[in-house]
Amino acid sequence: MTLIGANDYARNNSCRSIPELVGRTLLKKPLILYVAPCWPHGKSFGSQTRVLHVGRALQQIGDVRLAIIDFAEDDQTVMCKSADEFAIECSGRLRRLNPPSWASRIMRDFNPAVANPHDWRVDENVRDQIDRNLQKFDLIWLSNLRMANAFERWRWPRSVMDIDDVPSSYQKSVWQNGAGFRERVRAGLEMLVWRQREQRLGQRFNVLAVCSEADRQYLGAKTSVHVIPNGFARPTVEPQSNRRSAERIGFIGPFSYPPNSQGVRWFVESCWPKIAQQIPGARLRLVGKDTAGAFPGMDDVDGLGWISDPSDEIATWSAMIVPTRVGAGTRVKIAEAFSRKCPVVSTRLGAFGYDVKNGRELCLADSALEFARACVRLMRDPEEGSAMANRAWQRFLDEWTWEAITPRIWAAAEDCLRQSRN
Repeated sequence: MTLIGANDYARNNSCRSIPELVGRTLLKKPLILYVAPCWPHGKSFGSQTRVLHVGRALQQIGDVRLAIIDFAEDDQTVMCKSADEFAIECSGRLRRLNPPSWASRIMRDFNPAVANPHDWRVDENVRDQIDRNLQKFDLIWLSNLRMANAFERWRWPRSVMDIDDVPSSYQKSVWQNGAGFRERVRAGLEMLVWRQREQRLGQRFNVLAVCSEADRQYLGAKTSVHVIPNGFARPTVEPQSNRRSAERIGFIGPFSYPPNSQGVRWFVESCWPKIAQQIPGARLRLVGKDTAGAFPGMDDVDGLGWISDPSDEIATWSAMIVPTRVGAGTRVKIAEAFSRKCPVVSTRLGAFGYDVKNGRELCLADSALEFARACVRLMRDPEEGSAMANRAWQRFLDEWTWEAITPRIWAAAEDCLRQSRN
């Protein structure tokens, strides 16, 4: 197992700047194909944030061409803004496959050696274009395992696989916290199969990247594995609280992502009544795509939809909630809250992958009663919340800005390039 941290990489290579990195380890700027699951300048969410900043880091050491494989992005402004910053090699859609027979589906779902265990496939013309041109690239950086599998290619040469969410870890969370017995049983079986698939990732990709040290240890892959945390943009001005009252707590994230909608529904059903009973006039504010109208008939829940810059809104919150009960990888919203000096109440799964402690950088709670109590405490005692947020802000500056994370991206790229030269 090879793990290279940003500080270790800089020390081992005696380099502190991009020119030194390029001059010392690369004879020429490599041609990099970045295969991404969304446009880098689309509406902000976890994957989009990572795509944008990983792409920017790669551009500093190579000539980057993007292949964008998304579901249904038709916003011309988003496409044009992305094309202004990045060279676009091609773009296409993920298409849902026709439902297979039940026998074929079972054989596919539980076959650890199948190249594409999903219901999605990339456009054939895009797949053919990538296949024809693959050899011209010095490095192929792939973001999102499902998207990579949609090409139905087993081996990706000269490749870094950026595993944002470890699939078996996701299935494990459903197995532990799923809503129904059948759902949990199926998730348990899929978890076992995905563990076998993950053990084969070293046969398919040269280098793996994961979001946390915990994911690296869980994966246990016998290949080069780099930890590239999720981060958030450093504000140009240090954020200031605008909590004129202690009545607001909030959530940020798209409701189209099941772990978000399921977690907030659990919070609204199990935690919110306890909070509203103790804090008259309390309001829950929801920011993100599809949050508007998510809870009709609830006068104390405000679904605000997507907001291009939620800074002013979040500054009014006594706490940001991260009520995640199923999922994998790390939540960008944790780094976002730290970057905005907003106190956080999270489940332990919601804060997975961050080296944080309950009561130091945030509040951690898994039961509905504990979660509600933490929210009420922060609403009643803003000084406690501010102290936690300040400690989290300092950790953010040191570890979770993209400037701090960028050397780790360079290290993964250089490791793959070095393997290709050998």
